[in-house]
Amino acid sequence: MPPVSGVLEQVQIDHTVVDLIVVDEHHRLPIGRPYVTVAIDVFSRCIVGLVITLEAPSALSVGLCLAHMVTDKRAWLEHLDIEAGWPMAGKPGELYLDNAAEFKSEALRRGCEQHGITLRYRPPGRPHYGGIIERVIGTLMEMVHELPGTTFSNPAQRGSYDSEAKAALTVAELEKWLALAVASYHGKIHGTIAQTPQARWAAGTAQTPAVTVANETAFLVDFLPVIRRTLTRTGFVIDHVRYFSDALKPWIARRGQLDRFVIRRDPRDISRIWVLDPEGGSYLTVPYRTQSHPAVSVWEHRAAVERLRAEGRAQVDEEALFRMVEQMRTIADTAKSTTRKARRDAERRSKAGAAGPRDKPAVAVPPEDIPAGDAGRASATDAGSVAPFEVIEQW
Repeated sequence: MPPVSGVLEQVQIDHTVVDLIVVDEHHRLPIGRPYVTVAIDVFSRCIVGLVITLEAPSALSVGLCLAHMVTDKRAWLEHLDIEAGWPMAGKPGELYLDNAAEFKSEALRRGCEQHGITLRYRPPGRPHYGGIIERVIGTLMEMVHELPGTTFSNPAQRGSYDSEAKAALTVAELEKWLALAVASYHGKIHGTIAQTPQARWAAGTAQTPAVTVANETAFLVDFLPVIRRTLTRTGFVIDHVRYFSDALKPWIARRGQLDRFVIRRDPRDISRIWVLDPEGGSYLTVPYRTQSHPAVSVWEHRAAVERLRAEGRAQVDEEALFRMVEQMRTIADTAKSTTRKARRDAERRSKAGAAGPRDKPAVAVPPEDIPAGDAGRASATDAGSVAPFEVIEQW
């Protein structure tokens, strides 16, 4: 593998299950182990992106990690209410990844093509090629082993320690702790580069400034899962749910001449979709046709469909689907004090984007690239209506 000679020339991304049992926000009872997705800049050994989820790794978690990587982190740190420096941000030249399915998704491929990011993969059966990212994840997990509720690395190391009984941190508290841990890591001498990661980053960006993205929301849309649908006279139908906006009318009038549309959907909140203009590079935000329906996640939607099928419904209609979602939420709210799965599901729902306000139909403008030094002067409105980077859900 050729040597890396500059900041953000190559970034490695990988995931792991965190060696820690977390608790829910409401009852402070165990809900299991979360996942973390980490991105490291190979040249400086700085951690440039980090996402915590309650769902297994997916194409979306990769996109969320990238969105965290390319945007200035000061607003996120302020949201966490911590004083820590994490100036490492910028768009990578190349992503070096393993061969897992989430790293070979159409969503990632199309997003990287749009933003000029090269994808490269480890040779199959050669795990040492991913040693850099795996070592930094190992370092973070060693630090996690000091927290109450740790599972350690294996049963032998855990011994008689009761991880569930000792669990004390919520996902939000773990995220806050990890942000501080990363800041500490950046300030310690790294054995391979013989200096601190933050010093090497500063030297590297003094020669070649990092390019960040002003609009995290627009950037993330480019990495959301891809769906293709034909436009009908009443809009789009995706998984039994109808979407419509008056802004679709010009396309509806000539839908016979148009191919299937490329659509992006955020699995955390399916109350809106982003439709790619077939003649341009922008996305149109299209909400539910029936906007009184609640915002739901993909996993809630699929669970409701499965429940309707189990009840013998040959056809699933939209109204029955959302009635089932409401019934299942009521059951979950009643059960969450007693069952771990219900508590975890409730926590996922509360932390997902579904809790946020919906956008009015609008065109999503491609994100503007800005030099890292100018990031602090970007308008606060660039963040869009999506909640600040917090605890993340994905599918």
